Amino acid sequence: MKVGVDPSLCEAHGECMSILPEVFDLDDDEVLQIRDGELAPSEEEPAERAVVSCPKGALRLSR
Repeated sequence: MKVGVDPSLCEAHGECMSILPEVFDLDDDEVLQIRDGELAPSEEEPAERAVVSCPKGALRLSR
C-alpha cells in the first residue's frame, strides 16, 4: 500500500503528521512530504486513519 497527496488540496493542517510522523513531514516551505515506497504493514492502519482525518481530503491510498 502507498499513500499520496494532492498538493492542490493540502493546506498543511498536520493531522497526518500527528498520526504517522514516520511517513508525513512538512518541508521548510510547509509543503507536505511523504516518504517514498510501500508502507510497512504496521503503518497501513495509521495511514488509513491519516487519510480519513485530513480535513481537506488531500490524501489517498493505493495498492
